Amino acid sequence: MVHGESPVRVVLADDEPLMRAGLRTVLEASGSVRVVGQAADGAELLAAVDAHRPDVVLVDVQMPGTGGLAALRVLRSRPGAPPAAVLTTFDLDEYVAEALQIGVQGFLLKDAEPDALVRAVLDLAAGGAVLDPRITARLLPRLAQRCPPSLQQAPSRLGELTPREQQVLRGLAAGDSNATIGIRLGLAEATVKKYVSALLVKLGVDNRVQAALLAHSWGVGAP
Repeated sequence: MVHGESPVRVVLADDEPLMRAGLRTVLEASGSVRVVGQAADGAELLAAVDAHRPDVVLVDVQMPGTGGLAALRVLRSRPGAPPAAVLTTFDLDEYVAEALQIGVQGFLLKDAEPDALVRAVLDLAAGGAVLDPRITARLLPRLAQRCPPSLQQAPSRLGELTPREQQVLRGLAAGDSNATIGIRLGLAEATVKKYVSALLVKLGVDNRVQAALLAHSWGVGAP
């Protein structure tokens, strides 16, 4: 999951210095992650991404000035933007729903266990989607009201997927990267990427996180 022998490079954005310090300590203690930049607001986040070209960005949604979501909208509009995960709390469901529409690849609660946080960063760097199960369980009941129309109509589309696409969808539901799905199914990573692209079109969703949330809502578990 790490790029060769090099640690995954991360930019942290949170307006609380103690939170940033704690996250940095947890991540770098693993030896697999290096925090290359920090930001206290959205403007600083964009500048840090430009300066450091990180592999992963972790963003608090509530920051003064240019907020996390506003910065993520700018970031996600750029070609080759690094994968981003939103750091949130239980009382911010509306921000999670908006981040989902932006195309954020991960959703993490700030009280996540250290091992889970490190694993999430490594999975994001490897192309996976990260969904804290507690966020998923809380968000799903609100999915129909807050997500795009395409997500409201999609349940009937599960039957349109081939058996192999359904296997890949189960991998997305588990938050697996293309490489991990490929190993499990005996497929090349490039082949998995093609399957993912095809099932996103069939489901009418924009990204793998939306597909994963749909899979959870239909009761589609990991393979």
